[in-house]
Order: sequence, then C-alpha cells, then structure tokens
Amino acid sequence: MNEHTPFKSVAIICGGGPAPGINAVISSVAKIFLKSGYRVIGVHEGYKGIFSDSPQIKEFNFDHADRIFSRGGSTLIMSRNKPKDDQFNVKFFVDNNVKLLITIGGDDTASTANRLSKFLKQKGLDVSNIHVPKTIDNDLPLPDRNPTFGFHSAKDEAVKIGNTIYEDARTSQNWFVTSIMGRTAGHLAFGVATACHFPMMIIPEMFSHTKPTLDKIVNLIISSMVKRQLLGINYGAVVVSEGVFHILDEEELKNSGIQFTYDDHGHPELGNISKSTVINVLVQQRLKVLNISIKSRPVEIGYELRCCRPIGFDLTLCTLLGLGVKKLYDNGLSSCIVSTNSNGDITPMFLKDLEDENGKIKPRLVDMTSEIARLCFQNLHYLTEADYDQVPNLKSPHEFDFHKILEWKV
Repeated sequence: MNEHTPFKSVAIICGGGPAPGINAVISSVAKIFLKSGYRVIGVHEGYKGIFSDSPQIKEFNFDHADRIFSRGGSTLIMSRNKPKDDQFNVKFFVDNNVKLLITIGGDDTASTANRLSKFLKQKGLDVSNIHVPKTIDNDLPLPDRNPTFGFHSAKDEAVKIGNTIYEDARTSQNWFVTSIMGRTAGHLAFGVATACHFPMMIIPEMFSHTKPTLDKIVNLIISSMVKRQLLGINYGAVVVSEGVFHILDEEELKNSGIQFTYDDHGHPELGNISKSTVINVLVQQRLKVLNISIKSRPVEIGYELRCCRPIGFDLTLCTLLGLGVKKLYDNGLSSCIVSTNSNGDITPMFLKDLEDENGKIKPRLVDMTSEIARLCFQNLHYLTEADYDQVPNLKSPHEFDFHKILEWKV
C-alpha cells in the first residue's frame, strides 16, 4: 500500500508525439490540483506505463511544476501504446486512489481514455477522465477554428528555418526543395510558405479537383522555377507538405523507384524516407530531360519542430487548458475534451460530437475557399496560359500550367 494512498490523486499521461506546450499543460494542472490538496502523479510511457507491473511515476510538487512550464518536450516520457480492452486492469488506480486521469494527446489517446473510463466504471471505480488535445498539425476540428496547442510554436520554429533557407537561396542563387510535417493537412506548410514568401507550396488540399501524382508535384515545382526565370529571379524555395505523400496511390509510390522499407501489411513506410530528397531528385531528373539548368537542394523540416520551446501564444493557451481541466472536473464532467474559444472561455467537447458515422474524426483542413488561401495562392509564382509564348524551350507548356495541373478554374 502506497503511503500516499489516503490522499485523492490525479494522474497525468502523455500519448503520441511531442508538441510544444505539453509541459505548460502539465505544470498548470499540477499547480492547480496541488493547491487544492490533491496528490499529482505523472506516469511515464502513457498507457503502457499505467498497465505495466511496475509503473514509473513522477511525483509532482510545486518546485518541479514551476521549473518545467516554459520548456520544450515533455517531462513525462511519451508512448503511442494503444492497449486493447483485455489489457486493462484497475491496480494502478486502486493503489494510488486516482480520482481523475488527465490524458494529453491526439484522438487515439482520447478514444482509449473513453474505453478505459467505461471499464473502470464497470469495475466500480469512480475515475473521471479529461483529455487535452495536442498536435502540431493543427488538424483537429476545434471550435471557432482555434489552433491546436503546439501548432504556432512549431510554425514559428519552422519559419525561422524557412527564412534562413530563403536567404540562402537568394545568396547562392539556387533553389531549395523543402518538406515539412503534416500527416493529413497542410497547415504547417501553408504557414511557412506564406510567412517566408516562398514562390510555391504544395499541400494536400490543392488536389481537390484532380488525382495527386508525383509527376504533378514535380511539374508544379518546375512551373515555379521557370516562371521565376521569366521574371529574372534565379532562386527560390518550395515547401511540400508530408500529407501529399499520404494521398498518393501506393502503387505509384512502389513504382517510383524510391527505395522503401515496408511494414507488416506491405505498406511503404513513409517515415523512413526523406520526402524532400525524393522530390528534389525527381525534379532534377525532369529538369535534365527538359535541358533546363537549375540547381536545387533538399531540406527536411521535421523532428526539430516537436520539442522546441513554446512561444508566448502556446504558453498562454496551454496554461488556460490546464486550468480548464480543473474547472471541468469541479463541474462534475468526465470523458470529455477541454477546449477554449477566442474569448478564452472553457468548454467541454465530446468525441461523439467530433466523430463521423464510422467513429473517425474528420481532420480540419486548410480552407481553400477562404480569402487568405485565395490571396496567398494568387501571389505564388507559376506558369499560366499567358506565359506559353515566352517558354519556347518547353514543348508542352500546358503540362506546367499551374491551373491546368490542378484543374482549377481561373
């Protein structure tokens, strides 16, 4: 029996991958619950840790909570473990007199928490659960189109890199082909391209009227390169969202000549390749066939974003979400997600309100009909029909026409 068992406890776990601001959430939760007389324990390795024979825990006091709030990364080791129902047990919750489980993660972490809450209730335990959503991809459908925590910090870090890349391109008079994280949505790529004045961006949302292919991606990049040559600009940078790869047909990927490793189900493991290198090689091969001399180099922007220090926006947001957990718990709510709007009001969300008929959460995408999207895409550099006569070296200029590639109406 743990000597702290008589005290009511709250437990915190972190699932999925890192996002700037996790420590601010943990710190805020710890401080507010310690102030109310609760024992606050963090569990390393998420659900895997909770259901292990010997959970590795972090006992929080004010001193530790106060030291971590502005740091990047997570003071609690994270895990993508997703236990099945038959792996659940009550030992950790009974031994530590846990009254509230606070989960920080994505929709998988939240849905597992929902299953776990039902299991504990069936076993006669009164354990609430409140989930704090996080992702640098900004693809959760939060109310008022509010950003997910970590997104703005990751974007800020990526913009620093993007600005340096663009300055290098101008200084050395060449091109950089950049790829950036974003599994389903292009928010990060869009943010970097617009903030850094890149002449071309490629995000999944662009392909709403046509099937995406590697050829189309390559042609969009070359369209920008050639257009800039016409303008007397011999440098540039393009950012390609990782999400574009996830909407390509697997057969095309397998037939592309890229050396993939494959998972147990025979699917290409996209996480093991450099997307920027792949695209840059294909661009250089195509330029050679076209007899166009343009230098380009690949840059991958990925893991360096996830554990950067959170900027002020996320520090405020994460502090509010942490305090919001206490508010929802005090109001007797459970199995819910803490959220806030642009006024800073705390409101609960429930998975059932976000899930479709198949139990999946539809990702929030870049709104291509929004004015910001329309204006930013109009400001990119690319070939159009008006340029055909100026590019006699291109035998089929329509293949590099931005609007024709994407089948957009002008």
